[in-house]
Amino acid sequence: MTAGKGPNWPGLAGKRALVTGASSGLGVHFARLLAAQGAIVTAAARRLDRVEALCAEIRAAGGQAQPLQMDVANPASVAQAMVGRSFDLVMNNAGTTLSASALDHDASAIDGIIDTNLKGAFHVARIAAEGMRATGTGGSIVNVASILGLRVAGHVSAYAASKAGILHLTKALALEWARYGIRVNALCPGYIETELNRDFFATEPGQALIRRVPQRRLGQPADLDGPLLLLLSDLGRFMTGSEIVADGGHLVSSL
Repeated sequence: MTAGKGPNWPGLAGKRALVTGASSGLGVHFARLLAAQGAIVTAAARRLDRVEALCAEIRAAGGQAQPLQMDVANPASVAQAMVGRSFDLVMNNAGTTLSASALDHDASAIDGIIDTNLKGAFHVARIAAEGMRATGTGGSIVNVASILGLRVAGHVSAYAASKAGILHLTKALALEWARYGIRVNALCPGYIETELNRDFFATEPGQALIRRVPQRRLGQPADLDGPLLLLLSDLGRFMTGSEIVADGGHLVSSL
């Protein structure tokens, strides 16, 4: 949790929040952020030891959090993990990628990316929405997409396709579920520095990519806080089917 940060975004304190992919990177940051806002966080990931450690840290800082083992790429795992649980907020963050030529994407690699990034988000959102509809309280779901769902780059064809699918899925679910008070929106980050990519961005190819970002810097996880909290909180209550880009101007850079 961020020291000194108390609940200040309306509609988050006391809400039950699910964060997938919470074992590393942005998922860890999002779980800490929501706990600091007073949400009761369920941190989900395949690696139970990682989310157990994260939740212990959050509780030690005064927040509320519980771990949940879940493999979003496995529909049975999602269904089993979410039995008897209901959430007000869902952060569909779990994701994976592969940097390789499209000709070198074999069937298992393609399936792994689509199953995790697109189908996994669909499974989680659908089951969570069933609970929201049953309670009649509605809720907010945010799917983590990417600027690569809006434009393409080399050697990430399956990843880009999965994130483009997430954007269309977000709009389709928003249309269907608005009648139940369920909002579904997408967050589209640009290049954000995490422990998973830090070494690459220290290399010359990584530095060259950073130079193509108009702000001439990588994003930090905290750069996503405002967009995410807007989409999840009551301040975004009239937003559904929306996508927010946070990329330092990368999408509008010259080709």
